[in-house]
Amino acid sequence: MAHISGDDRSQLLLLPDSVDDYVGPDNVVRFIEAFVDGLDLKAAGFERVRAKTTGRPGYDPADLLKLYIYGYLNRVRSSRRLEVETRRNLEVIWLLRRLTPDFKTIADFRRDNRTAFRQVFREFVVLCRELDLFGCELIAIDGTRIKAVNSRERNFTKAKLAKALAESDERLARYLKQLDEADKDHEVALESGTVEKLQEKIAVIRDRRERLEGHGKALADSGEDQISLTDPDARAMHSSSRVGVGYNIQIAVDTKHKLIAEQQVHSKVSDLGLMTETAEAARDTLGVDKIDAVADRGYFKIEDIEACEAAGIVPYVPKPQRGSAVAKGFFGKEQFCYDAEADTYICPGGAALSRVSSRPVRDDIRLFNYANTAACKTCALKARCTDAACRKVTRYENEAVLDRMAKRLAARPGGLDERRESVEHPFGSVKQWMGQGAFLMRRLENVRAEFSLTAIAYNLRRAISLVGIPALMAAVRP
Repeated sequence: MAHISGDDRSQLLLLPDSVDDYVGPDNVVRFIEAFVDGLDLKAAGFERVRAKTTGRPGYDPADLLKLYIYGYLNRVRSSRRLEVETRRNLEVIWLLRRLTPDFKTIADFRRDNRTAFRQVFREFVVLCRELDLFGCELIAIDGTRIKAVNSRERNFTKAKLAKALAESDERLARYLKQLDEADKDHEVALESGTVEKLQEKIAVIRDRRERLEGHGKALADSGEDQISLTDPDARAMHSSSRVGVGYNIQIAVDTKHKLIAEQQVHSKVSDLGLMTETAEAARDTLGVDKIDAVADRGYFKIEDIEACEAAGIVPYVPKPQRGSAVAKGFFGKEQFCYDAEADTYICPGGAALSRVSSRPVRDDIRLFNYANTAACKTCALKARCTDAACRKVTRYENEAVLDRMAKRLAARPGGLDERRESVEHPFGSVKQWMGQGAFLMRRLENVRAEFSLTAIAYNLRRAISLVGIPALMAAVRP
């Protein structure tokens, strides 16, 4: 064996190492490369997949997609920070083959291809499905609110605008009165500068009032119930969410391994009406004809539940305790038993309530009223039932769908616990990865692109912990 002197050893150490030596066979960047290279980016909707025959070719969309998946996986979402990573991070240097796009190129790629990232998310769901990581039997649906790039001060409703205008008018009247009083003692006011200060304040308030009136006109023209100035698509959320102005994030989580099967971002404040859309998309992506779906009381809407059943989704949604009778402490509707054969309700006192009237609530649905005036007059429980002349119970023409769901819930009392345990994990992880729990971009489609990348990162991290990089690599190899 040849002897290497100290001087020769120092010279050898100065030779550059191969970047490939720093990226082991089980490194996640090798999977990211293999996964993206296996995608049909043109079919997914990415632009500039094939370079034009003339001019200088731009960056390959595959390279920029790899950069974004790696970045979101490692909590690096900013285009400027991603640019830095391309110059100092050996994993990124290996992944991009020493390419160093500037931050504007990186940012433009995410904006220009914002609708394509959701298809990439679905492709990864399909990959995980092939690895048997989805149970495809029960999904849990829930929503959370995440902050937008829009403060409360730059969001207005009609009530908020009216209050701000009233406050401006009150302050303007006060300053004008002070100005009138200053005019009575003009010389003293001039020496102290009172008149000039008041005139400045009045000008500021008039300017603010003019802007508020402009916001009011814009709100009226939009036909919406609120307007956001920084991010027009963002909405003020319920105070209980502590988010202020943001977006409503909907996810469907497969309960087997808490992987996200479907995700979407909405401007809608409430969860009502979003269950069918979310569950049906998850069912399609999972490739099954029928699936159970559990959600909380915020999704209880008869039209949505009926649509779920028609789409091959078996819903489990508990009925919320709402209505004037519940608010007053009277018997709830669930304490009245419906007899389908006789088409009557049996009240807590044992009397039968028959159908007395009906009215249309939709083109194809009617609402029926049930009552028994004679029985109410002599009922010993009337004080606990109603403060009107008689108690009326309403029933939708299609309410049998709710009766079926109530029986399913009674037979599966632990369904809600499964939902809570499954959904809280991804939401907790995602908000932690997002730092302050806020989006970086404005407008709905851009925010949807952000969350699709976040959901890919969450599922990828979960899949790695479940089966490891080698199994994922084997699944993407042709």
